[in-house]
Amino acid sequence: MPDNFVTRPLPSTLSAETLSLDAGLIVDPSTGAIAPNMSMSVNNVLMPGDGAFSADGIEDLAQLPYLYARWTNPTVRQLEQRLAALEGADDALASATGMASIAGMLFTLLKAGDHLVVSDVCYAGAVELTQRVLPDFGIEVTPVNMARLDEVEAAVRPNTRLIHCESPVNPILRVVDLQALATLAHRHGALISVDSTFATPVATRPLAHGIDLVLHSLTKFINGHGDVLGGAVIGRRELIARIRARAGVYLGATLSAQSAWLIMRGIDTLYPRVRLVSETAMDVARFLEAHGEVERVIYPGLETHPQHTLAKRQMDVFGGMIGFQTHNPRAVAQRFAERLRVIHYAFSLGHQRSLVVLLDTEEIMASTFRLAGNQLADYRAHAGDGLFRLSIGLEAKADILADLDQALTP
Repeated sequence: MPDNFVTRPLPSTLSAETLSLDAGLIVDPSTGAIAPNMSMSVNNVLMPGDGAFSADGIEDLAQLPYLYARWTNPTVRQLEQRLAALEGADDALASATGMASIAGMLFTLLKAGDHLVVSDVCYAGAVELTQRVLPDFGIEVTPVNMARLDEVEAAVRPNTRLIHCESPVNPILRVVDLQALATLAHRHGALISVDSTFATPVATRPLAHGIDLVLHSLTKFINGHGDVLGGAVIGRRELIARIRARAGVYLGATLSAQSAWLIMRGIDTLYPRVRLVSETAMDVARFLEAHGEVERVIYPGLETHPQHTLAKRQMDVFGGMIGFQTHNPRAVAQRFAERLRVIHYAFSLGHQRSLVVLLDTEEIMASTFRLAGNQLADYRAHAGDGLFRLSIGLEAKADILADLDQALTP
């Protein structure tokens, strides 16, 4: 951390809830302002003796004084320190989007001749980047169901450098055993990363399970207000330094100070928000299970979830995401678009307002996943002909339930 980055000393025993408010926080020395400052300056004055004149070959740009905003920015750095504290990590690199963080990690850790094992179902952008772009650079990629450890083991090769997964998986809410996967990866000398956007640090802290790098789309629950894009990769200092030195400098996906400030504002309420949406989601999931128009509900908190026992062991709360199947999903999607008044029929997730959208299986197979055989059968077991992805917001539970009921009923 730069010498000119000074925070209040915090006790080492603080809870995660308190760290979500205070980690990395700087009280303005001239005004006493408690809210983080927003530093919009692109340039910073270079002072003799501050290390800026001997920076050639530095491995960790975060150790430098602030020089140029594309490298480090005081407001973005506060966000990175807050995120690292929430995940129990040494450091974090924030970027312009979640996809920028995924791409930055992949293009730092992999090169031509390397092999990546990736979840066969995950965020669409990650699927398309890993399976359609990375092979153009000579990187071998094997998609696999991460819930089946024997299949992951069989996919690993001598040149496997990274295993990348999600938990819960977008959109089918499959939960994977992070500790078992980490043990498997390290036994083969590979790193392992997990996209924990659906879980957030409120539910799961993957590094505590042996994961090397955890990623978040900050756009979603961590910001929580649906008004800013951002991403982060979090982990050991030496790994983050490698990613910062390459992706943080050369890929150009720098997070703006204004975006970092907005995301920190969202983090202030992360714990109460995620706990509230988790409580509401549990009741909504039970309501949907009992509804005559619903064929299946997928939620880690339900005993009917295939990995419910694992979810109980690995998650402190079950999150705000629900998947469900209905009879005639396209007709239901039309009713949702026309009738919903509280919930919004829209893409994305993790906002303060509830959002629902149909992910048509035929369409998503043609556009993104392109699964076949057992992998397609596994997906259809969760999604059928189409899966509704419901992101629970902060509305009153009774209003969410009433809105779903009136829109579901023919």
